[in-house]
Amino acid sequence: MRYVLQNNELTVEIESFGAEIKSLKRNADGREYMWHGDPVYWGRTSPVLFPFVGAVRDQKYRYNGKEYAMGQHGFARDMEFALSSQTEEEICFSLESNEETLKKYPFPFCLQIGYRMQGSSVKVFWKVENTGTEEMYFSIGAHPAFLCPLHGETDKNGYGLRFHNLTSELHHHGNTPAGMAIMEDEVLPLEQGEVKFTEGFFDKCTYMVEGKQTDAVSLLDRNGKAYVTVRFDTPLFALWSPEKKNAPFVCIEPWYGRCDALGFDGELKDRDYENSLAVGEVFDAEYEICIESD
Repeated sequence: MRYVLQNNELTVEIESFGAEIKSLKRNADGREYMWHGDPVYWGRTSPVLFPFVGAVRDQKYRYNGKEYAMGQHGFARDMEFALSSQTEEEICFSLESNEETLKKYPFPFCLQIGYRMQGSSVKVFWKVENTGTEEMYFSIGAHPAFLCPLHGETDKNGYGLRFHNLTSELHHHGNTPAGMAIMEDEVLPLEQGEVKFTEGFFDKCTYMVEGKQTDAVSLLDRNGKAYVTVRFDTPLFALWSPEKKNAPFVCIEPWYGRCDALGFDGELKDRDYENSLAVGEVFDAEYEICIESD
């Protein structure tokens, strides 16, 4: 089922399947900012990544000596969430572990995803509760896709990104075709904290950025004007658009977790950036999508 939130500035549509934002429009002119999920390029819009971010080696992970199969980005994005609460400007969904999830992920949990309108911004809230009887390990992340180009151009060349509080360079890692992180430091040159897209900018890899180098990333149009900004306080984030497709969108992805590093052969608890919760403990986090004024 699709739900609608609205305030004076924005209208947001959220699907209960995956608790996923499907549309974000500015009321003044009806302009859409979210990718519409065309499977020719990528059939999603803004999925939650839980209880894994990225891929695990050979699509398997190990916990307490047992091996489990797991696809990329976990399973929450492909499950129906229950509506927990709703007002005109705020909504919350919940997902609880069940017999099927426990077969592939042996931790009882409750995941809540909430959205709150705040002027020209949408705040996204995550809450993960360990409802089991032993320590729980998990990752969680966002994957919102924003239209790029925005003004009807045929490609996104000349559009770009602004990394707040950075000036000359951004350090990042790439990934293999199988989705494993290549732990070699690469440097993206910036001009006054900005970079413009050129042909093939996203063809090499996902840009995985660690070290809290910035807490906000803006998409820029060809005039250098920011039109959407994602704000976050996560330990890392990613930038992605489908390789070699000239796809008309860009994802800015705040992450609490990451794919396995190339050659990783440890247990679940040993994965980089893996989060843990004691019995009954709750993890709270949020990020923000801001629509910039013209």
